[in-house]
Amino acid sequence: MQNNHYCVIMAGGIGSRFWPRSRTNKPKQFLDITGTGETLLQQTFNRFKLIVPPENIFIVTNEVYRDLVLEQLKISFEQVILEPERKNTAPCIAYANKIIERRCPDAVIIVSPSDHLITKEHDFVSAIQRGMIFAQQNDALLTLGIAPTRPETGYGYIQASEAISPDKTGQIKKVKTFTEKPNLEMAKIFLESGNFYWNSGIFIWSLSSINAAFESYLPEVFIPFTFLSEPKGINYDSMAIRKAYSECPSISIDYGLMEKAQNVFVIKSAFGWSDLGTWNALYEQSSHDINRNFIRGENAFVYDSKNSIIQMPNDVVLIADGLDEMIVVFSDNGLLICKRNDEQRIKDFLEIVKSKKTSIL
Repeated sequence: MQNNHYCVIMAGGIGSRFWPRSRTNKPKQFLDITGTGETLLQQTFNRFKLIVPPENIFIVTNEVYRDLVLEQLKISFEQVILEPERKNTAPCIAYANKIIERRCPDAVIIVSPSDHLITKEHDFVSAIQRGMIFAQQNDALLTLGIAPTRPETGYGYIQASEAISPDKTGQIKKVKTFTEKPNLEMAKIFLESGNFYWNSGIFIWSLSSINAAFESYLPEVFIPFTFLSEPKGINYDSMAIRKAYSECPSISIDYGLMEKAQNVFVIKSAFGWSDLGTWNALYEQSSHDINRNFIRGENAFVYDSKNSIIQMPNDVVLIADGLDEMIVVFSDNGLLICKRNDEQRIKDFLEIVKSKKTSIL
């Protein structure tokens, strides 16, 4: 491990599409979603400890989750970067960059969400290490692209250029285009083409490269945090951070920067990746019964049903008959029943409910 290697784990999301398990007061990254005995955040942190010195791993999260982070991870308070409000991924990355710059101006940084599933850890570590070498030697913004295994409509896609690879392995390619979540017909075309990859949302870059990109393409996000470049202790307080966030637009790093920059590369990867953003994503990575049902709950009795997701507390009795491609999840005071094909609408449903019953969500 090199001392100038850093990692930023983004852990401030609400995970609304995993309702009712994921709640505002305890989102999915703080839950043991996969049944391993570790929360998603703990799994992510332990994975990056294999690559980066533990003291160089920073968690960016909302102020209200500070105690949850410190309870679940053995890290110092200084490693928890607190956001006063949610402004998408670009501001949180710009903020973390400035914190790291104070410690190590020549840092090479990995940025990763906190809620991904990785089943082939050795292959993941190898891909990250290869990417960090490339990022350290080149003025490049590198993203990890996942070789698609199915025509997935829930992920964004990256198209790789057919030009000669700039690295000896042939695994790193210049990015040609980014594409938002496609419809099924287009996803099938992407899968067949062989040069489209799922956008993992995991990035690797040198601090100098990402700062230059922010200055060029997102100065409205970069400038509010420049005060953090001053000597430590000067103007560094919660009020100053709140002011910086109030001046930033809410914008993703993909849309605001990666889709505009000319030095964006993708490293082709296959390490058993899944963005556990939805119940269907968990279903794809889980074991099923003979009828392709994913069932959790000691007292869940399911009959004449197939291809469904059922998750119940052990002390709740469920009798279900005739389910087909359905999601049925009960947790605390919330019950979700919807078609699997409609899971992307869960977030919209919650917004409607919140406008009427905010206290119960």
